[in-house]
Amino acid sequence: MSPRTTGGLGLVRSSNVGKPTWTLVGTGALAHARTDHIHTTELDATAVDKQLLRSGVEDVMEAVDRYSAKWAATPGGADWLHVQHVPVRRFVAEIVRKLLALNSWAPFASAPGPLILAPYEGLVGLRSSSSREYLAYTVTWSGVAYVLGAAAPHNPTRSAQLRNRARTSTANTEPSPLPLDLGRQDVLALSWTSRHAATLTPVLAELARGGQRSLLLDLATDAAERCSAGPATGFELRAAPSDLFTASGTVEGLHRPDDEHVVQVEGHGIQLARLVRLLSVLLETSGGCTQPSWRTVVRAESWLDDILSTTRPHTVLLSNDTSPLGVLAAHAAERHGANSVHVQHGAWTPESVAWLALHSRDIIVMGERDLALGRGWARHPEAEVHVLGQPRFDVLTSLSRQTQRRYLENLLAPGGRRAPTRIAVWACQPFNPDHLKSHADLLLDGLAEADGDWGLVIAPHPAQGADAFTALVKRGSGPPIAVADPRVGARGCLAGADVLASAYSTCGIEAALLGIPVLEIGPPGERTLGLTSHGLATRCEAADEVAEALSGLRAGPAPIPRAALDAVCRWRGDSATRIARLITERATSGPRADDSTHHHPGAAASPKDEGASVR
Repeated sequence: MSPRTTGGLGLVRSSNVGKPTWTLVGTGALAHARTDHIHTTELDATAVDKQLLRSGVEDVMEAVDRYSAKWAATPGGADWLHVQHVPVRRFVAEIVRKLLALNSWAPFASAPGPLILAPYEGLVGLRSSSSREYLAYTVTWSGVAYVLGAAAPHNPTRSAQLRNRARTSTANTEPSPLPLDLGRQDVLALSWTSRHAATLTPVLAELARGGQRSLLLDLATDAAERCSAGPATGFELRAAPSDLFTASGTVEGLHRPDDEHVVQVEGHGIQLARLVRLLSVLLETSGGCTQPSWRTVVRAESWLDDILSTTRPHTVLLSNDTSPLGVLAAHAAERHGANSVHVQHGAWTPESVAWLALHSRDIIVMGERDLALGRGWARHPEAEVHVLGQPRFDVLTSLSRQTQRRYLENLLAPGGRRAPTRIAVWACQPFNPDHLKSHADLLLDGLAEADGDWGLVIAPHPAQGADAFTALVKRGSGPPIAVADPRVGARGCLAGADVLASAYSTCGIEAALLGIPVLEIGPPGERTLGLTSHGLATRCEAADEVAEALSGLRAGPAPIPRAALDAVCRWRGDSATRIARLITERATSGPRADDSTHHHPGAAASPKDEGASVR
């Protein structure tokens, strides 16, 4: 794990008599410390037991739910923790991780005691991230001391970095009015990332061919994530009003005085009132579609209610119903009597999501291995899981490998210069800079050692800024490197590659479907897509393993059984058609949204080779 910088602090044992005390001090004082001490960046870099982390996070989340879930709710009845569960859980994981790291340091483990925080340090800060929009909140070590009970008379809840962020605030409580020409719609779809749009638009186009009217609401606040569907697709596209995601401000219900309620985590007592006070920072300072503030959530619910009342669809179609906007939309669909359908847009593993929860009635998954996860994560009492593949992959049947190869060669050798004979594409994730560099070093060192003349094309994640790779491209030695246009991405060039490398990009599945060799890279213990276990990839934990795998490609790829591919993604090129058929069958087998009863249809039949449906 790469060190996380949360300030130049050290932890020093400050009492040798009676109960030991541990004090956060400036790093300059560590050089003169005569008692046990450690730099906090060393603690931040400490690997912790993943099972202890998961169980600790679960204990805290359950305690927060029992303690405070009803302190704030939308007018539609969605409580704050239900909607904001994902960002809250990630923040809680930062606290638990730090506590486990503290326990693993032998001097503290042998003499545990209270922490004294550093005066004036903010309690909630930000970690570095290569994502353009997502804010990676973290708790500072003073914040850890605070939730454990340390006095903090001079500490602001927000770090200087958070306080200095320019936030647009508005006193307006209602978004812009709805357009008057929406009309009745059969399906209402929501998208706020390019992956959602690419997953849902093929389904909407198929619905249009079948005579169903659909409206896609593009809620993206990052211009690069917006839907680019044209008028020929047959469905209507509308963007959210520009002021929908600008509301910020205090969440009054979450600011309560200290009390006696505590949750125990590995010997540490976390004061719940203080924890919720820190969590309120996330709900008050966040923004955009991926992390809407609480005031934005309330505003978005009102706006969405108006749209549902006007369009009266029989189905609400989503590609994420776990993050705040998705939870809100699934909740609204239920209240308006519309069936909710979720189409899996990315690969799932047990560790791939912050919250193991799916709220829609019908859940469309890619492959057979996703059935068990879908059933385990489903929260709707009548949920059904259907294996129908991935509509975003339907276009793979018509890709031009020659065109994509020319694109890769022109990137690596512009102006007609000689391109490397073999090309690897690295499909990235928006990791923090140190994490990205560790993957880059592993891959580039392996390429340099491998047999043959290799070049590397870096394909940024859609949410990632291309400037995250500036230093890599300027390396003075090693194989030639280029960065693909973010609008092209990995899926726009992987068909022309000799190999695709990634930790857990869904592009690894696309490459496997096309017969492109896949390397799952990263140090031991790092999460991957698990394609290796299906014989669809090679796991590479070190540079020499990358070199060995690349050198072995000269023998040519081995044929892959259809069953192995179907386990990961059922790919026939007609997923959008089958999903559209499921949606229309649901609509005709149950009441429409304008009826007084909620839409709880029975199971639709699945003709032969139409995928599995599991209740």
